[in-house]
Amino acid sequence: MMTQNNARNLNVLLVMVLALVLTSCIPSTPVLSTMPPAAPATGASTEPATAWLDIYFTDPSAPHAADFTGGPDESLAAAIDQARLSVDMAAYSLDLWSIRDALVHAHQRGVVVQMVMESDNMDNQEVQQILDAGIPVIGDQREGLMHNKFVVIDRSAVWTGSMNYTTSGTYEDNNNLICIRSTKVAEDYTTEFNQMFVENLFGPDKPVATPNPGLTIDGNPVEIYFSPDNGVAAHILALLQEAQESIYFMAYSFTANDLGDAIRQRAAAGLTVAGVMDDGQINSNRGTEYDPFKQAGLDVRRDGNAGLMHHKVIIIDRKIVITGSYNFSASAETSNDENVVIIHNADIAAQYLEEFRRVYDQAQP
Repeated sequence: MMTQNNARNLNVLLVMVLALVLTSCIPSTPVLSTMPPAAPATGASTEPATAWLDIYFTDPSAPHAADFTGGPDESLAAAIDQARLSVDMAAYSLDLWSIRDALVHAHQRGVVVQMVMESDNMDNQEVQQILDAGIPVIGDQREGLMHNKFVVIDRSAVWTGSMNYTTSGTYEDNNNLICIRSTKVAEDYTTEFNQMFVENLFGPDKPVATPNPGLTIDGNPVEIYFSPDNGVAAHILALLQEAQESIYFMAYSFTANDLGDAIRQRAAAGLTVAGVMDDGQINSNRGTEYDPFKQAGLDVRRDGNAGLMHHKVIIIDRKIVITGSYNFSASAETSNDENVVIIHNADIAAQYLEEFRRVYDQAQP
């Protein structure tokens, strides 16, 4: 797999060769950039499910994935390019050129750009370039993780999901990214962001402050939760216990016994249950739910992607989707900064089921 540094070096070499060929035919011109040119998305996203929601899935097998182009990051960068007032970003990690450039350009044209990050992931060239541009970046400076991956643009749209803003997260791993256009959802995420950026409160130090945890958008119930303050596991557990037909899940890390027990109980009651879990996490996690799932006879597979199967998704009764940054683990529930979106809409669930089928078909039985 081509690394970001190799991609840079290859582009520099191509520019030098091209310059040598052309200097005998035309006057020389300055080289403006050695960055790979942007390319339109190639099957990385679905059609908008509704007027208020866009859904994107990463595709490591896409033709341009090895060149780090054509992925969901380009849609997010385009949205940042359209920002007029503010961009608030909470990023577990960031090394994408597209997002770096979009943030810097927004700052340069007068948009208020602010960031919070996981402190352990701030020591790279792209984050340093963001800091050098004058954009304030606050680290969490604690043992727990600032594991969010969300962006609030102009306090009217929220981008979130499981996708880290990295080349590997976008072009090697299985992830999802959604854009919700709602001022109330934006108010929820802005409140969470300000607790971290303005008040310097992270993890268990944050009080319960989500203004609109339950709301309706165009007739669709939507739930917004943050951990540790909103008790996310209890909300997920209640939905699992109420499932009537089916439960499908894609889980990077699944070590939460209560959620695993609920899934096994619903399977024993006759529901259809199937899942895909990240192979590396199965091998390394202490207390993984994979073994109890298999012992219960459930159709749960190890993923077949050379990168990470990084989704944190549960689809219930083909009409409820749970997604976000929240792994199904004790650390996500009690110590990390995380966010979860629960959407009640059969058409949106159908799109996530298509992604589940694609990941499931590539997985190891």
